[in-house]
Amino acid sequence: MRLVASATRISSRQHPIVQACRRTAAGRGDPGTVLLDGEHLVDEAVRARVRVAVLLTRSPESPVVVRAALAGAKVYIGGPGVLEAASPVRSPGEMVAMAHWAPAAITPAILARAGVTVALVDVQDPGNVGSVIRSADALGAAAVAAVGSTADPAGWKALRGAMGSTFHLPVVRGEVAALFDAAKQARARVVATTLHEGEPLEGARLTGPAVVLLGNEGAGLPAAIVQRADARLHVPMRPGVNSLNVAVTAALILYEAARQSRPPHRH
Repeated sequence: MRLVASATRISSRQHPIVQACRRTAAGRGDPGTVLLDGEHLVDEAVRARVRVAVLLTRSPESPVVVRAALAGAKVYIGGPGVLEAASPVRSPGEMVAMAHWAPAAITPAILARAGVTVALVDVQDPGNVGSVIRSADALGAAAVAAVGSTADPAGWKALRGAMGSTFHLPVVRGEVAALFDAAKQARARVVATTLHEGEPLEGARLTGPAVVLLGNEGAGLPAAIVQRADARLHVPMRPGVNSLNVAVTAALILYEAARQSRPPHRH
């Protein structure tokens, strides 16, 4: 109860903490500060030792709140309507928080990690970005790179879509040129996904350090980027189906990469 007693109660929807949450959700907050919406996401951040600076809740006795406070978060208790004003979602959960996290720069050391780095090139939907990060975490990817005009992985929608996986594997951001330069220095193969060209997924080599490029939801990868890649692959589909969702494609590729990396079964 001591932690609850030390929390500050907020009754105004115009309180500076509420306004700071709004600015952060809109991408106008302090650099390196992200908005975490929902109990699960806050808990994942605390468990990953991401520094949660401010937590606004209507459930001050939640174990998640207690863990966040013990880790150094300043806790605020929101009165009626306060959480609704602070959260960017229509029906908010029990808490929102502001934490210090930002994607890292693309480096050869990250791309040299064993396994597949998924590189999203100009992927516009932050929900897709979050889903790819979640699949990458679940299926053992080396990293996720947000390249070019890809939606910001630090945005609240991408973070919410990733369900906390953002904090459990390297997530980097940069330009196409930096990605290719780093891949060359890391001796990582660059594989471009296409609709019909190159190896079918089950025949593509996805072992060792590799960077798999996935393109924009509508346009795919630019031809110039495909031409620079070391190899190409496609996911076979039945005639008449033009494409798969980028997050689904990423999950299929990562599943195949995980399958290839498993040691052969011995009878």
